[in-house]
Amino acid sequence: MVKLWRPLTAALVLVTLLGLAATVLSRVYSGPLLTRLLLGAAIASVGISLATRRLPSWLIAPLSVLGLTAYTAFALQVAARHAELPGGLAEVTLDAARNGVPRLLTAMIPVQAAPDTVLVPLVATWLAGLACAEVTLRTGRVLLGYLPPVLLYGGALYVVGPNADPALWPTTAFIAAAALGLVLPGRRGATPSGPAAGTLGTGKLPTAVRLRLAAGTAAGLVAVVAAGVLVGPYVAGQVAGRPVDPRRYVQPPQVESLDESPLIRISGWALHPDQVLLELRSETTGRTDPNGDAPAPEAPATDTDGTADGPAADAGAGNDPAADTAAAPVRLRLAVLSDYDGVTWQVGGTYRNAGRVLPPAEPAPGAILRTVRQEITIAGLNGRLLPAVATPQQVSGSRVAYDAQTGTLIRPEGLTPGLRYEVLSTAERPDPGLLGVADVPAGAEHTRVLQVADGTPQRLRELAEQLAADNGAPYARAVAIEDFLAEHYREVADAPSGHAYPNLEFFLFGGRDMGGQRGTSEQFAAAFAVLGRLAGLPTRVVVGFDSPTGDGPVRAGDAHAWPEVLFDGVGWVAFDPMPRDDRQPRPVEEDFRPKPEKSSPPPEEAQPSISPSSPAPEAPEAVAAAPERATAFWPVIVALVVFLLGVPPAVVLFLRSRLRRRRLTVGSAPQRIAGAWREATDALRLAGHPAPDHHSATEIAEAAAALWPTATGADRGSGSGPSLHELAELVNQAAFAPGTAHDAQAQRAAQLAHEFTSAMRAARPRWRRLLWSLHPGPLYWR
Repeated sequence: MVKLWRPLTAALVLVTLLGLAATVLSRVYSGPLLTRLLLGAAIASVGISLATRRLPSWLIAPLSVLGLTAYTAFALQVAARHAELPGGLAEVTLDAARNGVPRLLTAMIPVQAAPDTVLVPLVATWLAGLACAEVTLRTGRVLLGYLPPVLLYGGALYVVGPNADPALWPTTAFIAAAALGLVLPGRRGATPSGPAAGTLGTGKLPTAVRLRLAAGTAAGLVAVVAAGVLVGPYVAGQVAGRPVDPRRYVQPPQVESLDESPLIRISGWALHPDQVLLELRSETTGRTDPNGDAPAPEAPATDTDGTADGPAADAGAGNDPAADTAAAPVRLRLAVLSDYDGVTWQVGGTYRNAGRVLPPAEPAPGAILRTVRQEITIAGLNGRLLPAVATPQQVSGSRVAYDAQTGTLIRPEGLTPGLRYEVLSTAERPDPGLLGVADVPAGAEHTRVLQVADGTPQRLRELAEQLAADNGAPYARAVAIEDFLAEHYREVADAPSGHAYPNLEFFLFGGRDMGGQRGTSEQFAAAFAVLGRLAGLPTRVVVGFDSPTGDGPVRAGDAHAWPEVLFDGVGWVAFDPMPRDDRQPRPVEEDFRPKPEKSSPPPEEAQPSISPSSPAPEAPEAVAAAPERATAFWPVIVALVVFLLGVPPAVVLFLRSRLRRRRLTVGSAPQRIAGAWREATDALRLAGHPAPDHHSATEIAEAAAALWPTATGADRGSGSGPSLHELAELVNQAAFAPGTAHDAQAQRAAQLAHEFTSAMRAARPRWRRLLWSLHPGPLYWR
């Protein structure tokens, strides 16, 4: 009972240490699934070593690899089902193996327990459990066995970095569990029973060995004290420091060049309005007021995701405050463009791999919220950007990366025709009573959306100053810019693409007879955003799609761009500078002073690469192509298992047979007698009773006869059991009487070694007999 209690207690301590490492890592994961899977890996890996601790050490690794393979397949299947990922187990496993490390370090926190974010911690926990259990349970080196759990715990702390609170209680529990394991008695070597005790494999350590142990202990103590004195102050100084975030060294998923400025795709889509880009099904499930009051009245001009007067209001917006219908207009957001360099509006998001549940967005005070569920099927849309109603909260059916600042999604693998995914979003409408008095934020953190690129045309500055002169409040300035663009300019489908400074100047002030003062939503949104920044408003441009009913196909003609302005306490508010109905626009000269001079079309080089007659840009074949399914996964696993179970034993059998033949048949008679003696002593060692190096051949023969269970004190060495006495005499003759041994004696020595080895093997339990010939020890024993 005591012998069983010791390894069980040691195994429990090791599982505790590994489980605490899993607890530390799970602080940046959502839900308890990761902790459960890693704890299961710790219990399974240590349990296999505990159950097989009496087997030869070389056999444990293949058994543990088989266990790791089975448990990994089970864990990845559970994680894939939890994350609602499509595809079979082979496809999911290959994807996790290829992308496990980068996705773990680029995933949005909290990280969802998905196959690609679970695989690396699971394998690391299993290998750490195997290593620490083998060292601790088999050799009794408890302190050395703590090294893998300590490294695993340190790795978990490094991966978490500054993204969680300090791990105080797990660290304290880790130290306490380690100290408890050191107090427990270690594994003691097996002591032979019977008369041979004290003669075979036992005895006091030589004085030289004791001296080396004492010197090593003293040197270790000195090293520990010196490390504490030299390194201790540095470690103590790092306690209050901020940990390094390993995510800074890994590049998160990026958009392709096709998606860097999707604003230029508006004109291409406008020329092919009937092209089906995606299929949409949506349902607005509710509308609530966070303050618990009655629903506020509709905003007179704008809301956060559309305008009341525009072609579509926000997602699910309708005229009835209590509307709950799928036939309401829906606005899908594709991309948010925050950076403008005077030539192009570009995506400014940092996308992090995300799970099915996205971080919740804090609604503005008094905002009216709607929950919109969408089912989207990709048709002709390409690139990586995923359209969805703002702001998405849950995504299923596709792996996504998410930018929390803009609330936009991308699919790192690219869009493919037939891709279907579901999104649950919370659409927000601001309290219209706050807009009139809301201010705009300022400061370094908002420089990105306030910055105006160099080279701004003078007339754009004059127009912005004029529109802001009579409107002191930020919201009034935004409405003045919106009304000015809506009243003076015309929307046409065949306007050339472009929103650089020369393009915007021609759009705003160019002669109508030369194609000026008309454009697509690209020019309207870009002009509003630039004029807004010149008037002191933080602005950005959003590209998306308007679906009048929220169901059915979304075509290229539904593509739309709109500007947004950031207000304190309200958030981003969308504006609609598009012309109202079919009213004839008033000449710009009636309201803009000083009157602009006659301008010419912008220079050719200022025009973007997409011409009016060019179709919508297509994605490269590598993006549109569906990922190749892996079909050779299981044959590889089967081949690996066959190799691990078949090739090593076959090699050992061949080498053992060759070694035995060389010992017993090659060389002179004394050499063959010595080889027979080595075969016999190897048999003792395989039986668990190694012969001490300082014993003579006669002493070893006596001890071996005493170990034979059927021999008694009267008939030891008389033939009742395997005897080494005659072989020991031949060894002594060959060693101390050179030249007297002959071939007949060498043949007799080989026969005696064979009989002794066969008898020792036959005395072993049946399952140990199977492993007798597979043990690689005789190949390297001295």
